[in-house]
Amino acid sequence: MDHDETGCQAHPEGPILCINNCGFFGSPATMNMCSKCHKDMMLKQDQAKLAASSIDSIVNGSSSNNGKEPAIASTVDVQIDSKEPKIIAVQSSLSFGSEGSGEAKPKEGPNRCSTCKKRVGLTGFNCRCGHLFCATHRYSDKHDCPFDYRTAARDAIAKANPVVKAEKLDKI
Repeated sequence: MDHDETGCQAHPEGPILCINNCGFFGSPATMNMCSKCHKDMMLKQDQAKLAASSIDSIVNGSSSNNGKEPAIASTVDVQIDSKEPKIIAVQSSLSFGSEGSGEAKPKEGPNRCSTCKKRVGLTGFNCRCGHLFCATHRYSDKHDCPFDYRTAARDAIAKANPVVKAEKLDKI
């Protein structure tokens, strides 16, 4: 098959390998890097710009950080006219969900029925009383459920159907 018939044309110099030697092909649009290496390089450049701007704001003493750029924890040595270097520490204003949580959740054992202690796994039924039950004990009359279904239903109906009073009209 000829390239003229398909409409595809190969690059005159052939495919270009990534300049980071990762084994993938690069393109001139991504500075002869593959897409992953180009993305990593752009991310590093953004982080360097962010670090430089936060260091500049610390050195210049301007605290006009209005939430657009997150502060990064860092330590900066600042030389003032005195001979002692002063160290300024900046606390991070970001909180990451998994990092620094301090408390690790204890690993729970297998899920078991609260009545017969049978392993239920993913097929357990949670009752309104807050316990887990197997298929046999899932109904409230089978496990002596302390939850008051009558009061809960009464409250739900009262909430769904508020009392409507008509406006008083002057009779003629």
